[in-house]
Amino acid sequence: MISITDFEKVEIRIGTVESADVPSWSHWVMQLTVDFGEMGKKKIFSGIMKFYKPEDLIGKQFPFVVNLEPKRIGPADEAGVYNFSEGMMVMAVPAEDEDTPPVLFNLSSKVPNGTKVR
Repeated sequence: MISITDFEKVEIRIGTVESADVPSWSHWVMQLTVDFGEMGKKKIFSGIMKFYKPEDLIGKQFPFVVNLEPKRIGPADEAGVYNFSEGMMVMAVPAEDEDTPPVLFNLSSKVPNGTKVR
């Protein structure tokens, strides 16, 4: 169990996926460019490629945790530069196996990018 104080540290915001690409080195993650309004854009990787295509996400709004430490994802490119995920997509996971698709949250109406989830 965590305290309410710990939970309040998690910052979940709504963002619109502007682009979704599959890196050449990946067989399971998509690289998303997500617009969070005044907060700017973030590059977020999500391991949902087995169940969703980039076109399923582009232009749609989803909740993301935006205050995680960046996490290195994948190998370095030719110049030795690594990719970092700057957040995490929030989704429902009905079963923790590799065959059950995660359920993405759909908002009942559009909200401004960067809207806080409470």
